[in-house]
Amino acid sequence: MLTAAIPFPDIGPDIFAIELGSLHLALRWYAMAYIAGFIIAAWICMRTIRKPAVWGIAGPPVSRSQIEDLVTWIVAGVIIGGRVGYTMFYQPEYYLQNPLEILMVWQGGMSFHGGFIGVVIAATAFCLRQKAPLLSTADLLALAAPPGLLLGRLANFTNNELWGRPTDMPWGVTFPGDAAQACEGIAGLCARHPSQLYEALLEGVMLGTLLLVLGWRRGWLKSPGAITGVFLAGYGLSRAFVELFRQPDLQFVSLGNPVGYVLQIGDWGLTMGQILSLPMVIVGMALIWWSFQQVRHDPQAASSTTA
Repeated sequence: MLTAAIPFPDIGPDIFAIELGSLHLALRWYAMAYIAGFIIAAWICMRTIRKPAVWGIAGPPVSRSQIEDLVTWIVAGVIIGGRVGYTMFYQPEYYLQNPLEILMVWQGGMSFHGGFIGVVIAATAFCLRQKAPLLSTADLLALAAPPGLLLGRLANFTNNELWGRPTDMPWGVTFPGDAAQACEGIAGLCARHPSQLYEALLEGVMLGTLLLVLGWRRGWLKSPGAITGVFLAGYGLSRAFVELFRQPDLQFVSLGNPVGYVLQIGDWGLTMGQILSLPMVIVGMALIWWSFQQVRHDPQAASSTTA
């Protein structure tokens, strides 16, 4: 029986809405999260390139005028990659049968891992075109990404989506709707882990703070690839951990697999989110090691003072 829980706040998915006859025009929290996330990311990039001391003798990878172009490329990478990734990773059969719905981004369905792949492709294309150093540019983007992750997860919460598994912990949230309240074996209200807020804290606040401290105060931007490695490993570990509390993806759930494992051996297994995060952790750790090995063999690259 539920002894304590937090009621879901009456926020709704819309910041405001206008009714024009049969048209419903609304500004949604989810859209505002994307807009604000890109604005904050651009601000962090601008501020970071104005700190030449944190980059060492090589200096910032891009100029102020190039930031606007870079952000445009990244916006396209996030949206296209996020949507295509969702359709490929989570519901490929459905979207193969309904290909026109892939374009209906407003109906929801975005994948972080797909968006990340889109950003990698867009950033690589930008660097090749502008002749900018790839790893240092990636470090700049990694430094600027967590605020967008924070706002995106908060938007997931206000949208009443991606909630977690049932829990009797006092911070469990009673999300509204038949799907959220369909908890087997629980009578009355069902509280769930607010897993969106767990991710907002880990991926947005904690990882973002760590990256800014390492980049702005500890001189890690002088080792190209190190900040990117921390971001990859930090996000991968955070996502893999929160998967323990997230509601399983319904398309992977069955009577013999109630947890929604995609890869299962006996009672042990990995969810889709964990499978997609594992390579990020491995690549991230390897990138951190490699970047400092490079500096070790070329100490002059880290010779200037930290801001």
